[in-house]
Amino acid sequence: MTDRVYPSTKPNGTAAPITVNPPPAKAQNGLYNPTRHPYRPTPTISRPRHKHRRQFSCRRCFCLSCFWSILILIAILLLAAIASAAFYVLYRPQRPLFSVTSLKISTFNLTTTPSDDSTHLTTKINITLSAKNPNKKIIFLYDPISITVLSNSVNISNGSFANFTNSPDNISIIHTSMALNSQVLDADSVKSLKSDLKRKNGLPMEIVMDTMVGVKMEKLKMKKIGIRVKCDGIHGLVPKGKTVIPAVANTSNAKCKVDLRIKIFKWTF
Repeated sequence: MTDRVYPSTKPNGTAAPITVNPPPAKAQNGLYNPTRHPYRPTPTISRPRHKHRRQFSCRRCFCLSCFWSILILIAILLLAAIASAAFYVLYRPQRPLFSVTSLKISTFNLTTTPSDDSTHLTTKINITLSAKNPNKKIIFLYDPISITVLSNSVNISNGSFANFTNSPDNISIIHTSMALNSQVLDADSVKSLKSDLKRKNGLPMEIVMDTMVGVKMEKLKMKKIGIRVKCDGIHGLVPKGKTVIPAVANTSNAKCKVDLRIKIFKWTF
């Protein structure tokens, strides 16, 4: 386009000079050259915002994951608590109860060999225990029981009892004959036994039983777990000389405690 110039008329009749700004210079290639223009706009730099959006999105996902994980865990714990409460109300589970009925020592000999100065222990003990199932709807299934008689941590007799089933609200009798044949003892064990044999109330003894027991409730049968039964408070006099009559131990103060034996890999707790 061409600029139209309108002359202004002055009173003296002469026209005022007209100044026309020259058009902006063009580059040789026909493009606009900003260096020759009097006004240069300041370029605006746009900053990327996608990183903030990603961070916000990751935090939001993490928070939602934590919230739902905690919510699911609370729901599982709540359901487990409800199931346990319902099971307890329905079955009223109780641990089995053990008691010592009698303990008789038929043989108890400490002999020392002069050649090597070693001391050997030979014993024969008969014990009778009772296992009571105080539950009304639960059956106990016992594996074979290993039984050990100790005196101040010194093993004085070993035995076992066969597997059995203990019905609800029933008492099972455990009777076994235990023996130890010429067991070599160390010096500390010999000293402990000789010192205890001099006591007026007799030799302090402890019965330890280890076994696996399962639980059966109607048609539901649970996996067997290990238990350990410890009965202490027993004192017995040993027979002297060549008497045939066994010495009866005092079991009036005997108390038995049942503990669970949980095995994880190679360790038992």
